[in-house]
Amino acid sequence: MIMAPSNKNLRTCSNGHQYYKSSDCPTCPVCEQERKPQSGFLSLLSAPARRALENNGITNLEQLSGFSEREILKLHGMGPASLPKLREVLKEKGLSFKNRAE
Repeated sequence: MIMAPSNKNLRTCSNGHQYYKSSDCPTCPVCEQERKPQSGFLSLLSAPARRALENNGITNLEQLSGFSEREILKLHGMGPASLPKLREVLKEKGLSFKNRAE
């Protein structure tokens, strides 16, 4: 069986980790794993979804509750699979997403 050539390029991050990526995304997967929170609602999310919130200054549930689901889904890196997790943690704290009509 002949393997097709890989489109992945070997990269080295500023911390010295080597990894392969096929996209232009500059994020080192090793660094991302190391900085993943061990607890809290951000620990429940994938790295792209977590970065989407962090890059928009959303680091706690009170901040998250100030946004509608539609607004959160528009953030680059946020997908629909994250919404049920976010709804649940908001509900546990007596919070919810902002209604669109507000």
